[in-house]
Amino acid sequence: MTLIKKIKDKKVNFEFNKEYIKVVTDKISNNDALFITNSFKEMHPADAADIIEHLNQNDRENLIKLNNFKIDPEVFIELNESIQTEITKYLSSEAIVSILKNLESDDAIAILENVEEKDKNAILGLLPPKDRFALLEGLSYPEDSAARIMQREFTAIPSNWLVGQTIDYLRENKDLPEEFLEIYIVDENFKPVGTVPSSKVLRTPRESKMSSIMEDSPFLVPVDMDREEVGHLFENYNLNSACVVDKNDKLVGMITSDDVLTVLKEEAEEDALRLAGVGDEEITDGVITKTKRRFNWLLLNLFTAFLATYCISLFGATIEQMVVLAFLMPIVASMGGNAGMQTLAVTVRTLATNDLTKNNFNQNILKEFNIGILNGIIFALISAVIVQLWFQDSQLSLIISISMVLTMIVAGLFGILVPVTLKKMNIDPAIASSVFVTTITDVIGFVSFLGVGAYFL
Repeated sequence: MTLIKKIKDKKVNFEFNKEYIKVVTDKISNNDALFITNSFKEMHPADAADIIEHLNQNDRENLIKLNNFKIDPEVFIELNESIQTEITKYLSSEAIVSILKNLESDDAIAILENVEEKDKNAILGLLPPKDRFALLEGLSYPEDSAARIMQREFTAIPSNWLVGQTIDYLRENKDLPEEFLEIYIVDENFKPVGTVPSSKVLRTPRESKMSSIMEDSPFLVPVDMDREEVGHLFENYNLNSACVVDKNDKLVGMITSDDVLTVLKEEAEEDALRLAGVGDEEITDGVITKTKRRFNWLLLNLFTAFLATYCISLFGATIEQMVVLAFLMPIVASMGGNAGMQTLAVTVRTLATNDLTKNNFNQNILKEFNIGILNGIIFALISAVIVQLWFQDSQLSLIISISMVLTMIVAGLFGILVPVTLKKMNIDPAIASSVFVTTITDVIGFVSFLGVGAYFL
């Protein structure tokens, strides 16, 4: 992706009213491709993409199939991924090739990887050999690797060049990226040895050597580095761009901060969805697709609910002696579940950002233990007062107080232990943690409350 979007004189709109969407819909019905094309040209590509996304599926299909309407590549790349996949089904192979040829390599790969396999080969066959090779090479790397988000258009010059030579080269070479902030300095083996900000080149006398103004030790990103790790690298060192190297440390591409911003946004959304047990769900997914994605975790939740119910059944005699216990036990389980999910959310985030390490693990466990004790005491007192005022039973107040402290401590501990354990087992903690933590806190809440009740009764 380009590092800086050219807004130029195009109007940037952040909201579209229903009336305007209706105008576009009417123009589609009237086959007025000229009006729509001219309207989109006056807008920022992201705003034009928003309009297309707000159309229903039939109107989108009719728009793409309109005679004399060609979707702008810059608009296409701004579309939601699921909408891109939908629209490619309406486009001919030649139309998709036209879009790919006008995009940078990382954007082109992102589009091509969502095209059906039978159409992908036909599209690749229509591309020039150089472009085809670059895209095939990019697709050969793992989906979450740095190679998938790097762009192969970059600016690199030999270390022995003068500033004047570099400026002339930048002006005359038509194959360079339209926009770049850094120039990579490479040795005779095309290995990066330094970087020079483009602004520094313009402020330096022409007779100076590029090696004299370069910054040594550029950040090298291996092609197979996980893209989430790339995001951490940019975040930790405040990078604008970083060069990507192959297994021989040769420069093959660059990653810019806007690419990383997209990655971090997608990873955050993915973690949030997985914690809720809905996977990589898109708003445009159909009912059947969404149902399938949610089914497995709901089924697992059903079994864990039966487990919690079984634990309650073990204390049937205790509940019969004091029926009021049945009224109060959901309070303890609910508080434990919420406390556990709070710790879980923080832990999953610290694991994702590599902030939780072996060095501070014990410290964090102790911290969660102390938080559990403190919260447990506070809410035990609050619960005891409410129960005393409600039922006028000091014994019942004592039962809920002890149970509340125990449950809050266990919730905090398992909120951190479960995701860490899953991480060590190479299981994504964002996917499975919530089910296990909820089950554990429910079971512990019920058992502690009813167990303490049985002891006093």
